[in-house]
Amino acid sequence: MKGNRMPEIKELSCDNTEEIKTLFAEIFMSEPWNDDWSDEKQLHNYITDLIGNRNSLSIGLYDGDELIGLSLGSIIHWCTGTEYYIFEFCIKTSRQGKGIATEFLNLVSDYAKTKGATHVFLQTERTVPAYDFYIKNGFTDLKDHVSLFKNFD
Repeated sequence: MKGNRMPEIKELSCDNTEEIKTLFAEIFMSEPWNDDWSDEKQLHNYITDLIGNRNSLSIGLYDGDELIGLSLGSIIHWCTGTEYYIFEFCIKTSRQGKGIATEFLNLVSDYAKTKGATHVFLQTERTVPAYDFYIKNGFTDLKDHVSLFKNFD
């Protein structure tokens, strides 16, 4: 962090849409993701879907005034307890590999607890570096849980 300043988390809202979109596209349009977010309308709609709902809990990690991390999710009231469902979690590419993501994940988890969450749930692909990151940080691979997809042709 700049000048050994501690990172700071802030709850985000629709007022932060533009800075969220900028960081999100920068990260996910690069390796290893290579997602195509060139459709500005699609990107805008996706981000507002995540941050604009009633149960949204979107958290930014700031280094001074610079947004360097995102945790975009929702509080979900599930039968096993209230969960913080993370749809997107990321750290600015130039800041990765320095322990910042682990620190951010711990801050996010602590913050979600203050909102009544008893656990965190997220999905990722086994073939990307994020999988190993989450396992290293205490997440469990739910062997009986599957994600299914059907394309409309």
